[in-house]
Amino acid sequence: MSRIGKQLIDIPTGVTVIVNSNEVTVTGPKGELKLNVAPKINVEIKDNQVFVTRVSEDKKTRSNHGTTRAHINNMIKGVVTPWEKTLEIKGTGYKAVLMGNKIRLNVGYIHPVDIEAPVGVTFQVPEDTKVIVSGCNKTVVGQVASNIRKVRKPEPYKGKGIRYADEFIKLKAGKKAKA
Repeated sequence: MSRIGKQLIDIPTGVTVIVNSNEVTVTGPKGELKLNVAPKINVEIKDNQVFVTRVSEDKKTRSNHGTTRAHINNMIKGVVTPWEKTLEIKGTGYKAVLMGNKIRLNVGYIHPVDIEAPVGVTFQVPEDTKVIVSGCNKTVVGQVASNIRKVRKPEPYKGKGIRYADEFIKLKAGKKAKA
């Protein structure tokens, strides 16, 4: 039995979980999320808790068991308190500007790079060099933050670029260190 899959998920007040044949819908104060469940995985709701079980013991079903439980848990957490990723911009003249539902990044190219927020994701720019990506779907928030980071990855010599707030970049020694 999967250690993660057999754990129960408590449903907080203000959150409703609806299970149709192979679709789980989670609705809360911050939004609504849907998840298609694998065919041999059962999701049940009893006593304000979610149970995730599996029908067979084949390898694919065993791997989907814990994953499904983790996705449902992340959905329930996300509709109560949104997921956030914080990005920092390092470099001379590098900055971000919020323009409605998109951000404009000036990160050393001859043109600014615009990134539009998908549905359910919001951007915040508290400082010129800080971007906060937030939303109720953890997967989408992580993917959007990754796409922003890909615009200008941190380089290993001076550390210039876009990085996660908690990311550590190991800097390499330049030409002077070899002499």
